Amino acid sequence: MSSHPFQSSRPRGYFLGAGILVAIGLVIGLGLSAALDLQKNSSAQKATPAKTTAPASSAASIESPFVKVVEQTLPAVVFIDVRKKSGSNEAQDELFRRFFGQDAPRRQQTQPSSGSGFIIDGNGHILTNNHVVRDADDITVTLNDRRTFKAKVVGADPETDVAVIKIEGTNLPSLPLGDSDQIRVGDWAIAIGNPLGMLRGSVTVGIISAQGRSDLNIFGGSPVFQDFIQTDASINFGNSGGPLCNIQGQAIGINTAINPSGQGIGFAIPINLAQHVAEQLIAHGTVKRAMLGVYLADLTPEIAEGFGIKGQSGVIIQNVMDDSPAARAGLKRNDVVVEFDGQPVTELQKFRLKVADTPAGRKVPVTVLRDGKRMNFEVTLSSRETTLASTDQAPGNSTPREENVAGLDVRPLTPDEREASKVQSGVVVTGVSPGSPAEDAGIESGDIVEEVGGKAVTSAADFAKMLNRAKTDRKHAVLLVNNGNGQSRFVALQLSE
Repeated sequence: MSSHPFQSSRPRGYFLGAGILVAIGLVIGLGLSAALDLQKNSSAQKATPAKTTAPASSAASIESPFVKVVEQTLPAVVFIDVRKKSGSNEAQDELFRRFFGQDAPRRQQTQPSSGSGFIIDGNGHILTNNHVVRDADDITVTLNDRRTFKAKVVGADPETDVAVIKIEGTNLPSLPLGDSDQIRVGDWAIAIGNPLGMLRGSVTVGIISAQGRSDLNIFGGSPVFQDFIQTDASINFGNSGGPLCNIQGQAIGINTAINPSGQGIGFAIPINLAQHVAEQLIAHGTVKRAMLGVYLADLTPEIAEGFGIKGQSGVIIQNVMDDSPAARAGLKRNDVVVEFDGQPVTELQKFRLKVADTPAGRKVPVTVLRDGKRMNFEVTLSSRETTLASTDQAPGNSTPREENVAGLDVRPLTPDEREASKVQSGVVVTGVSPGSPAEDAGIESGDIVEEVGGKAVTSAADFAKMLNRAKTDRKHAVLLVNNGNGQSRFVALQLSE
């Protein structure tokens, strides 16, 4: 049998070798594929940790901007512990009067209180509030590094609620002062102090909520001159006297007041005002102020319309004191003051501050609107002593303005009160500061001070001046105090140690 011409016989080994080559190719292909997959997995595994560690690295680099502010400012913020002497309580006094017909003998007790402050120079001068250290018998200052010092009062100004105390020490930190005229509503505000008298070194943060706040009833005594910074940084009892700082770590105010019935509302004295007062207290122990001798009111839109004034800001003169700088210069009632010392007058409180801070004896140009015409005058300011005359009741005012002096809030008598009490002149006591010499002397709200040192009191300004003169001559002033029912008594009021 013959075979096909194209068919050939191949040895068996040929097919075996071909199979082996195919198998080897498959093994090599699978190996390469596996190698490639492993490489991809390896790359993915290396990339995954990189993605997870990147955010952690970024987070570590983000730091609160307030950390550096606190580190810079906190060492200069101090805790102030004050001890004052006070008499027996009102309940005991009332029982004693009921059974014996007279006041109980006064027993001196120690009354603790506390506040905050901050060191402003290497000499140990500390800015704080007057109401923190008022009537203090002993002051202890504790620094953030726990060093403790005894402090003395350099000077205090009740009219702005600013005080300066001093400690003696070395290597004292100090807080740089900023410029409160440059702050804007919405700027960061950082309050530092010792709230509640125990939470030392507390820091709260907010913003500047408003500026130029005035006519506030302040806990601890309302100062005459008010131009407060409002902030929503939490301020509590014990924060008084501590700094309100900006984001640069500079003091822009002194934390002063809270609203006990509100939330997120606190007030601070602008540092420019506080610094000006502090410089005088350090140099002289007192603050010297000038006076114009007028009763003033805001130029409201209604008043402006009534006087036919349009598009004009200023303050209106309600009355001019006899023989005052304003009277001698020719200023009159109904004049609208639009410029003072070359600067426009826009707000009553700022104008009063400007006048008070001008040196007494200086001749100042004043521009007013009179019957719609601009008129220029030159006024030589006189010394204000302890109170502006404009704090008394101006004719036509229904509510007398109060003054605080020697721990007494006083105001002028109304005609009805004068007739009912059968007194010719005097001032009415509307409040007595706790722990003050006035409280120790038994003076109470509703009492009428008729005389000081045998001379009749005619106004709140007159009363303040009398006490100021007495303080320079002696330690006590003799007051003739009427209880409002026709019974009068002499009271020796302590004015200084």
